[in-house]
Amino acid sequence: MSAYIVFTRERLRDQTEMDTYSKMAGGTLAGHEAKPLVFYGKSETLEGAPIEGAVIIEFPTIEAAKAWYDSPAYREARQHRFLGADYRAVIVEGV
Repeated sequence: MSAYIVFTRERLRDQTEMDTYSKMAGGTLAGHEAKPLVFYGKSETLEGAPIEGAVIIEFPTIEAAKAWYDSPAYREARQHRFLGADYRAVIVEGV
């Protein structure tokens, strides 16, 4: 069953760190069955605190999503995201 990693950026803190993350993150999907569906498009908050942007990536399973998220390449890249902004990230199983 498909799974989706949903990232929501709540607050940018360091653009330089986010620039580094952006340069690294895309390449970490190589070798993983992943399909980016949303990448910081126009958004409107309907409930809760507003967000600065969202990314949604589709994977074939939750295990595949976790394998990418915990891969050495993405672990290295995400450190820059941790330093650059406040995010929420969840994995959601599809129907």
